[in-house]
Amino acid sequence: MARKQGLGRGLDNIFEENSTEEKGGVVTLRISDVEPRKDQPRKVFDKEALAQLTDSISVHGVLQPIIVRPAELGMYEIIAGERRWRAARQAGLSEIPVLIMEADELKAAQIAIIENIQRENLNPFEEAAAYAELIRTHGMSQDEVATKLGKSRPAVSNAIRLLDLPDEVAELIKSGQLSAGHGRTLLGLKDRSAMLPLANKIIKRNLSVRETEAAVKRENKALEAAAADNTDDTVTVNYAAELESKISSAIGRKVHILANKNRRVVQIEYADNEDLEEIIAKLCGGTVPEV
Repeated sequence: MARKQGLGRGLDNIFEENSTEEKGGVVTLRISDVEPRKDQPRKVFDKEALAQLTDSISVHGVLQPIIVRPAELGMYEIIAGERRWRAARQAGLSEIPVLIMEADELKAAQIAIIENIQRENLNPFEEAAAYAELIRTHGMSQDEVATKLGKSRPAVSNAIRLLDLPDEVAELIKSGQLSAGHGRTLLGLKDRSAMLPLANKIIKRNLSVRETEAAVKRENKALEAAAADNTDDTVTVNYAAELESKISSAIGRKVHILANKNRRVVQIEYADNEDLEEIIAKLCGGTVPEV
């Protein structure tokens, strides 16, 4: 049962540009009646920072309500504020202040991303994955994502490009050892196998993004010199990398194009079985073949 606590909008009037309908003012819910959003853009919760927030909530309580929407069986789904909800649970609170909103999947996703971006809570890959999810799940273009989230089109495009990095390099950015700028610069390498070695060199030598750009140019020149007697191979490397980037940005999924003398493969990564069915349907003209 929700108990009325007072009126208020919070979070800069709950991002009025999203035209999300408020169901009521700030109320108090049993914390057991509130559950996290499955596709919450933020995947990593720093344990030390969460512990500090828990200590603060133990003393002062939850000062800013979280945003939820009605879910099934009398439950409420978190749209924004999962970190506060986790800390409140750890602090032993039985109730938490919330703002109940009526929001469909698209609006809920937009609000979740905006809230995390405004609080600078997302690492570069979480932000990129969130943009790609809006494109994949809700059929939005990069321009539409940029407009809805108050970002520039290049900012969204550059963020999504990070999803093209090899997983090993991606982990270095997620852990903060490399910056997003370093990651985008590494995408300029024509030889993907050279990305991880160069990434490790950047960390070891503490190279700046500008120094990394110079290193990428040297690597590419060395590759061109090695392949000078076979221009077809050089063209293939450039063409494949360009296609990977464009296809990944267009469909919101990581795409790899692999080619050698004996084998040529296009790989499309997918999140789950539902995502796989969606890919198969698109490849088969809108329907999934029966098996």
